[in-house]
Amino acid sequence: MFCKNFKSISKNDAAIAGGKGASLGEMTQAGLPVPPGFVVLAQSFDDFVEQAGVSAEISSALERININDNSTIDAASVKIRDLVLTATIPEKIEKEIEAEFKKLDAALVAVRSSATAEDSSDASWAGELETYLNVTSDNLLESVKKCWSSLFTPRAIFYRIEKGMAKQHVSVAVVVQKMVQSEVSGIAFTVHPVTEDYNQMIIEAGYGLGEAIVGGMITPDSYVVTKDTLKIEDKYISSQEMMIVRSPEGTSEQPVPQARQELQKFGDDEIKKLAQTCLNIEKHYGFPCDIEWAYENGSIYITQSR
Repeated sequence: MFCKNFKSISKNDAAIAGGKGASLGEMTQAGLPVPPGFVVLAQSFDDFVEQAGVSAEISSALERININDNSTIDAASVKIRDLVLTATIPEKIEKEIEAEFKKLDAALVAVRSSATAEDSSDASWAGELETYLNVTSDNLLESVKKCWSSLFTPRAIFYRIEKGMAKQHVSVAVVVQKMVQSEVSGIAFTVHPVTEDYNQMIIEAGYGLGEAIVGGMITPDSYVVTKDTLKIEDKYISSQEMMIVRSPEGTSEQPVPQARQELQKFGDDEIKKLAQTCLNIEKHYGFPCDIEWAYENGSIYITQSR
């Protein structure tokens, strides 16, 4: 088996589905509003590397790195990514990915890397690997390969060495999830990240797809919510001039209409609904969570929790 639906994955499956995949499966099984999807398991990448005959070349390129010389990291990254992107995916894996995609019945999907070391307490790959949005059946397999190859970006290679995992086997799973064309999206912290007040959460919101906030391209609205009453205690409304939206190329930056730039991005009722959903996630896991969310056509979706 090379792929698994979210419905068959739990938080205990980080070794095969990566941290992101395991979290999405766990939340799906808990009945939380996660867009449907599946994970191309880490074993698929391992088999691909083995059958393509590039395993020895990858190891050799990594061994030639001098951590104090960035040019050697860059050279290894270019070499390994090229090996991965030009190799052929075994037919069995290809067919299973395509079959799972068909079952999703989604014209567009998000394809996200999910490193199998993500569940480690001293290593979090968040932000190190790549994501591709608005992927179609035509570029699905290419996007999966790009996610596999992103295990070897210069940042990811440096991170692996820095965390003492140079000799450790690190693999990568790939999450394929129905795309949400969010009108508003953001991040929620179930414990106030500055004051560390356990009875307050912060919700951040911005127009368009969440990559603008995650990538630090915009300053989002920020709402402070008291957890036991769901009262909105404080609001910071930011001016937003740019948003990321769907485009023929996948995504593009577009200007926010001037009349909306200074407005509150997310309504009070929606803030309270989202706060309740975030509380449910925190209760399910039993510890504070950072949650990525999206809002489309009146519905709230959870796209990640860690």
